[in-house]
Amino acid sequence: MNIGIPDLAPVRARHPEAVAEAAARRARRPLIGDSGRLMIVAADHPARGALGVGDRRLAMANRADLLQRLCTALSRPGVDGVLATADILEDLLLLGVLENKVVMGSMNRGGLAGAAFEMDDRFTGHRAEDIARLRFDAGKLLVRIDYDDPGSLTTLESAARAIDAMAALRLPLFVEPFLSRRVDGRVRNDLSAEAVTKSIAIASGLGGTSAYTWLKLPVTDDPDDMAEVLETSTLPVVLLGGEVGDDQEGAYERWRKALRLPTVQGMVVGRSLLYPAEGSVEQAVDTAVGLL
Repeated sequence: MNIGIPDLAPVRARHPEAVAEAAARRARRPLIGDSGRLMIVAADHPARGALGVGDRRLAMANRADLLQRLCTALSRPGVDGVLATADILEDLLLLGVLENKVVMGSMNRGGLAGAAFEMDDRFTGHRAEDIARLRFDAGKLLVRIDYDDPGSLTTLESAARAIDAMAALRLPLFVEPFLSRRVDGRVRNDLSAEAVTKSIAIASGLGGTSAYTWLKLPVTDDPDDMAEVLETSTLPVVLLGGEVGDDQEGAYERWRKALRLPTVQGMVVGRSLLYPAEGSVEQAVDTAVGLL
């Protein structure tokens, strides 16, 4: 049952079982397709209260607009799938646009952007059993580590247990680690080569097995450092896109260089494709796919 975006609320109100029905009949595909690369569009920012893009503080707040942008991105050749929280993925299920796509459930969104408890990344999203029940293909979790915050130990332990739960169900889990700290009250991720190296080492060792663990990593401040940084682990890697700011071409060049490295299998990119600084969603997505 394919429906339009205006029909979502009535369907949800009268037929909540439609979500499970759509999930049960969705055609699935392998995680890595014929291209040998992975291109995922990310849209799990709203659940952490991170709605801004550039100087537009509430750019992602219009759900119909966001869904339309996601539908456009998912329709482009070379886009393998989407990463999002339950509400967005279930909207996309009902819209019928997840057929033969990789569907990744976002697991921890409790560290709300700008909150006093931002570093306490509780698991408020998908559980491993939810991802399995809905026949989704993978999960993703965020691990921000502040050496000055004792609460980071709780985040690490929770992440390790999530890795165990996903591995028990033979489901891949994409772990996004950062060394972070507060600067003038705001959480900042350290993208220096040393910090990213340490974050890789820590994340790779979480859980009772790493057999189903992938790493979702940023490009370092100096892209020339990435080759040495990625020697820290043999786990497969996807690059984190992040916001590109005004220098879109510079960002593409950094991604292009990193994509040549042997452990890098693809990219997970969100706002910079869905809300490009220049051009259309189609153009931004096609350019990113071309980098692969």
